[in-house]
Amino acid sequence: MAGIINTELGTITYADELIAKIAGLAAGENYGIAGMNAKKASDTFLQIVGGENQKRGVRVTPLEDGQAVDIDLYVTLVYGVTLPTVAQNTISNVRYRVNEMTGVEVRNVNIHVESIRVPED
Repeated sequence: MAGIINTELGTITYADELIAKIAGLAAGENYGIAGMNAKKASDTFLQIVGGENQKRGVRVTPLEDGQAVDIDLYVTLVYGVTLPTVAQNTISNVRYRVNEMTGVEVRNVNIHVESIRVPED
C-alpha cells in the first residue's frame, strides 16, 4: 500500500493505484503536457482497447511504511514549451493534489520526458 494515515478514529489506507490516478490527472492539468507514456503492458492494452487509464505513465514508490511516496511521471511534452517551467509546474501541482486529496506526503516527483509532440493547428 502506498499511503497509510493514522488518525484518532482509525487507519486510512490508500492503494498505489489511487495515488497514481490522482498524480496522472494532476499532471494532465498542466499546460505543456501532451500526454503520458505507457510503462507497463497493461497500460498499452487499455490504450489499444480504448479504455481510459489516468495512471498510465505514473509509477508510485511507497516510502517510510506508507507515510510518504515518490512519484515518477513519464511524459510527452508539447514542442516549443519551456521544459524546466513545465516540469516545475507539474511537480508542484502533483505534489499539491496528492497531498490535498490523501494527506500522504510526496517526497519527490521525477519527470521523465520521453517524447515531444508538435501541436496540431
